[in-house]
Amino acid sequence: MRKTLSRAVLGVTVFGLAAVGVPGPAAASPAPSERQVTDLVPVPVHAVAKADATFRLTPLTVIRAGHGTGDVAAYLRGLLRPATGFPLPVVPVSPGLSAISLDLGHADPRVGDEGYQLDVTKNGVRLRANTSAGLFTGVQSLRQLLPSAIEAKSVQHRTWTIAGGSVLDYPRFAHRGAMLDVARHFFTPAQVKKYIDQIVQYKINTLHLHLSDDQGWRIEIKSWPKLATEGGKTAAYGDPGGYYTQEQYSDIVAYAASRHITVVPEIDMPGHTNAAQSVYAELNCDGKAVPPRTDIEVGYSSLCINSPTTYRFVEDVIRELAAITPGKYIGIGGDEAHSTPAADYKTFYEKVTPMVAKYGKLITGWHEMAKAPLPTSAVPQYWDQGGPNADVAAAAARGNKFIMSPANHAYLDMKYTESTKLGQDWAGLVEVRDAYEWDPATLVPGVGEKSVAGVEAPLWTETIRTNDDIEYMAFPRLPGVAEIGWSPRASRTWDGYRDRIAKQAPRWEAQGIDFYRSPQVDWK
Repeated sequence: MRKTLSRAVLGVTVFGLAAVGVPGPAAASPAPSERQVTDLVPVPVHAVAKADATFRLTPLTVIRAGHGTGDVAAYLRGLLRPATGFPLPVVPVSPGLSAISLDLGHADPRVGDEGYQLDVTKNGVRLRANTSAGLFTGVQSLRQLLPSAIEAKSVQHRTWTIAGGSVLDYPRFAHRGAMLDVARHFFTPAQVKKYIDQIVQYKINTLHLHLSDDQGWRIEIKSWPKLATEGGKTAAYGDPGGYYTQEQYSDIVAYAASRHITVVPEIDMPGHTNAAQSVYAELNCDGKAVPPRTDIEVGYSSLCINSPTTYRFVEDVIRELAAITPGKYIGIGGDEAHSTPAADYKTFYEKVTPMVAKYGKLITGWHEMAKAPLPTSAVPQYWDQGGPNADVAAAAARGNKFIMSPANHAYLDMKYTESTKLGQDWAGLVEVRDAYEWDPATLVPGVGEKSVAGVEAPLWTETIRTNDDIEYMAFPRLPGVAEIGWSPRASRTWDGYRDRIAKQAPRWEAQGIDFYRSPQVDWK
């Protein structure tokens, strides 16, 4: 059986080699690795580079998929084939063949649910994890150890090496998120999927979609159809709008899940609701529809807190969204509700909070929610600029965990410098170093390590219209926030990160990512 399998695999690889016309192993001389296991972003918990253990990928290399690893193996093959042109068949065993091996189980217990062990030697590569999610994060590290040309979409005739060494790695925090505001400007499903593929490289595991705001409503709600068909027509500055059908949203969610990313949808309320109130007059206390708004002012809108229609509307939205969202959390906003009196704000959340639980979901939202009674399972998201906050500290003391997204560090829509053409500056200018040099467990007194669920990098899109815009504002800052969420605090230094992020530039160039070349980094 072993001989039969070997001959079959070799037949596939030799045929594949002839078909693509890839030069044999003697066609190019070995080149030193572009980066070592110690150059990974995020920086691993433990990594040892071994210069004499480089593995060479050839037309005869196979991907050995252990039990239960088929999906990750297929994803890895999809990453490696376009640039190498190699067949890289996925096989259950690999006797006597050059192989990249994927295994579930037999990993160090410390790796947990998302960590991995990676060992690269001259004779092969072995990636181990306890879960598919862990294997997937390990693949993101593995791809960084190949030449940057591996990211090309067409065959590159060159030698392919994987830097030798060993890695033991696992995350500091469970939540490592990116938020995309599709309400101020709409982004198509294809654009969202492109961003998913970019952020997953840095072990981001959550995509927070901001689906509604004053400027536009972006998700189909079948019981209130005009929310999308009419409320979705507008966008910031009068630009074209758009919305996702429930089928399109489900497709995005499924695509994200295939990359081990959970989608958290957010419907902002009781403020940031002008788009809904402009198409359904009954959501206003006076029963009159408000005009659509395409400016970027905040704080002026509010649902009618004492109207039964408001809660019928909110429950319908939560019910329909929960039914198409497999993840645990639904975001219910809560920020900048300046037109909602404090007593009404609490009343609103006292009525809405049980609705989320009724449909089997947990609550997330912005940190102002901490002013209202919340179950300890709720995870508010802190967006202010650090320092004391009595409501946040009290919620942490009661047992709530917080996602940390300080605007003066983690907001990807803040300008880098005064001359940055995109973005805003109300939270200050946020250069690459500013986005990296902060710690989520020391930001707010009373919110220590045990009270932090993780970190998230929001990208508000008042001035963002294209994928190039997204890329320019997210890279290189988003990988820094991702590292804060993944890597041990003791392993992170600006000088170390500055050197490692510089080495990511050739990969971004190969991927066509339009990143900001900060003068704070000596780009490679």
